[in-house]
Amino acid sequence: MSGSSHGASLAFGQAVIGPPGSGKTTYCHGMQQFLARLGRRVAVVNLDPANEVTPYERAVDVAELVTLPDVMESLKLGPNGGLIYCMEYLEANLDWLQEKLAALRGHYFLFDCPGQVELYTHHSALKNVFAQLAKWDLRLAAVHLVDSHYCTDPGKFISVLCTSLSTMLHVELPHVNVLSKMDLIEQYGKLAFNLDYYTEVLDLSYLVDHLASDPFFKNYRRLNEKLVEVIEDYSLVSFVPLSVQDKESMRRVMQAVDKANGYSFGDQEHRSLEALMSAAMGADFHFTSTLAVQEKYVQSEDEAVQEEEEMDV
Repeated sequence: MSGSSHGASLAFGQAVIGPPGSGKTTYCHGMQQFLARLGRRVAVVNLDPANEVTPYERAVDVAELVTLPDVMESLKLGPNGGLIYCMEYLEANLDWLQEKLAALRGHYFLFDCPGQVELYTHHSALKNVFAQLAKWDLRLAAVHLVDSHYCTDPGKFISVLCTSLSTMLHVELPHVNVLSKMDLIEQYGKLAFNLDYYTEVLDLSYLVDHLASDPFFKNYRRLNEKLVEVIEDYSLVSFVPLSVQDKESMRRVMQAVDKANGYSFGDQEHRSLEALMSAAMGADFHFTSTLAVQEKYVQSEDEAVQEEEEMDV
């Protein structure tokens, strides 16, 4: 997987990121099984030095290089400081990772990443690892998992939107935000708005109004309005809902990721030019249909003016 043989060594994969408990390891296991049924050779790479037990077989395991318990014990660090040290150690020993990945040429990669939010919002080690993977002709998309229970609390959902936006800007990878554990969302409580409001991140002023009805958040209305303005000004954040047990849900996430990292535009799985064009024309078709409605509206307006003129005559 060196940069010298670009065409032959081009590979694709997903960097599965997100806060603790968002379902990253479960996602990697489910996506590995799903893609394997489609005929893809999938290798799961565990980059979480705190991951002691996983349901999937680890093709590459960072624990062979460094483990969190060892770092915490030898350097007297806490879990957060230990994880940051582990990622910096991985960054300093990328030749180890390159050798491991080179042995898996021809595979589609799933990188199961640590759950520390700082690693994706402002610390540079993991970002630099991803950048080096790109130099090795590994085309990655970041799959950012967020637990869907945050939708039931408007205040937490605004926080999630800010974190997702910050992650997208910092990590610098094609990004797919995913609302995980959708099969459990009804257990978390009633949603204030329809699900598409949260997945499409529609007019967030309604969310601010909803928050203002709470006496605690009423004092922070101005702050929430400004946070919402930042999110809407960038207009980058949207979510794909996911239930790992639902095949249709997994297919939608897979298609979104395949477009993000470019897999669906390659020659894998013998994709035809027609399939590539149908994937690429989605936005154009939407524009064309909007244009047709606009033309119809203008035409009917002209007809109405013409009728008025005839009546005046």
